[in-house]
Amino acid sequence: MYSNQIEIEESVDQFSLFPGTRYMGSKNKIIYKMWETLRHLEFESFLDVFAGSNVVSYFIKAKGKEVITNDFMSISYYFAKAIVENSSTILNDDELNLLLETPSEKSFISETFRDLYFTEEENSFLDQVRANIELIDNEYKKAIAISALVRACMKKRPRGIFTFIGQRYDDGRKDIRKTLRDHFIDNVQDFNNAVFDNGTVCQANNTLSQDLNITADLVYLDPPYYSPKSDNDYVRRYHFVEGLAKNWEGLEIQNHTITKKFKSYPSPFSKRESAFDAFHSLIDRHKNSAIAISYSSNSIPTKEELTNILKEYKSDVKVYEIDHTYSFGNQNHKTGNKSNRVKEYLFIGT
Repeated sequence: MYSNQIEIEESVDQFSLFPGTRYMGSKNKIIYKMWETLRHLEFESFLDVFAGSNVVSYFIKAKGKEVITNDFMSISYYFAKAIVENSSTILNDDELNLLLETPSEKSFISETFRDLYFTEEENSFLDQVRANIELIDNEYKKAIAISALVRACMKKRPRGIFTFIGQRYDDGRKDIRKTLRDHFIDNVQDFNNAVFDNGTVCQANNTLSQDLNITADLVYLDPPYYSPKSDNDYVRRYHFVEGLAKNWEGLEIQNHTITKKFKSYPSPFSKRESAFDAFHSLIDRHKNSAIAISYSSNSIPTKEELTNILKEYKSDVKVYEIDHTYSFGNQNHKTGNKSNRVKEYLFIGT
């Protein structure tokens, strides 16, 4: 009993070091309620197919499980590479100084995103650091640097998103007043502090869910929710930091758009007519594993429809409900709106 209590306390302490964000759909506020259900399942390996903010993967890693993450967004992949797959490597002071002090003639961000999201000085800083990251050979140090730069931009940006230009929604937060350079330095430390070894070999992947040929004892699915009330387009919200993570390689910026976004990645979960088939295909792919699915009550398929889909592949299906209010919204009038109050479902199929 005593040793178990120590294990619980240690995992809680480790999870407190997770560098969280206001990432759309993050389970940060309900992860402990989710764990009360997941802890009763027998599993040593855990596959997070839509890792998103990586809060669930990091939490499960803190529980000592072998964690495999995946996400089609590069920002999610680098976060996972930095603190889930990585077990011991950190970015040291000399390397941080290399990023901050090495001159660079790069000007892509300054020229492309002038007067959109950050000041001229901040854009020059981003150009410099992003160029200097390419001087780092170690994949984990590079992932920490990219993740720290991405998180710095999200914390500095009002509401943490890039669907509008200028400083609309400036709520006076301390993070908005803080310089981008200071944000970056602090975030390098945050990601360094989050690195730990849980005694297993974890792995990060960056591909479409339908192309992921990996499985585990427990497969966790938290796909983009299709809802007629709002879109599930992560690229629209995070295109700037996604481009920053990829250094805009392979991306074609849509210059006719005010926000200078790029074309969204294809996803079968983005449309009602393809979401059902996508669930069937995904569950069938992992039918030999225990399956946990997070889903929202304002989404399609409905609770009953998704239950019936899961029952086609699993003999025992249980659905748990977690009350949760989404505070995420692009408009101020949505904050506190009753339509944001939904039930978060956790489907378990064994």
